[in-house]
This record gives sequence, C-alpha cells and structure tokens, in this order.
Amino acid sequence: MQAKLRNTALALAAVVLAGCAGLPPVETRELDSRFGDAVRQARAQQTLNPEAGRNTDPVAGIDGVSAQHTIEQYQKGFKEPPPTFNILGIGGTSVSP
Repeated sequence: MQAKLRNTALALAAVVLAGCAGLPPVETRELDSRFGDAVRQARAQQTLNPEAGRNTDPVAGIDGVSAQHTIEQYQKGFKEPPPTFNILGIGGTSVSP
C-alpha cells in the first residue's frame, strides 16, 4: 500500500514539474515588424479627408442668429432633463413629464 502511494506521489510530482517546464521561445520577428498595421489601415480607411487639418478657410453656411439659437438649445439640453414617457404602454398608466 505504501509503495502504491509513493508511486502515485512521484507520478503527480512529475506531472506538476513537467507543467513548469514551459514551451521553447517563439520567434516573432515577422509579427513584430507588422505590429499596428491593422490599426493604421483602419484609421486611414475611416478618414474622409486626410488633408482637412491643413485647410485654413473658415467654415461658412450658417448665419449668426441661427448659430446663436443652436448654441442656446444645445446648452439648454444639459440644464433640463429630457422628458420621460411610457414606451411600452403596459398597465394603462402614462408617465407625464
């Protein structure tokens, strides 16, 4: 019985130590040389005009009164919470703002 227990312990120790050995090092020079290519490609494909930062022409197309009204409405949206309403209509009650 004692020999069986000793053999089992030795086998278990061998398995545990084998797990600590690790794998041989992997050469990643090919991967390292292309690191970040996918991100750079995706960013380039999502850029409409790569030269837009060099355009010094002012933006035109909206008059001052409309622009001021737009800014006021934008800022008002942060001061007042949006109105709530019953989306599903379950229960027959409605939530009023």
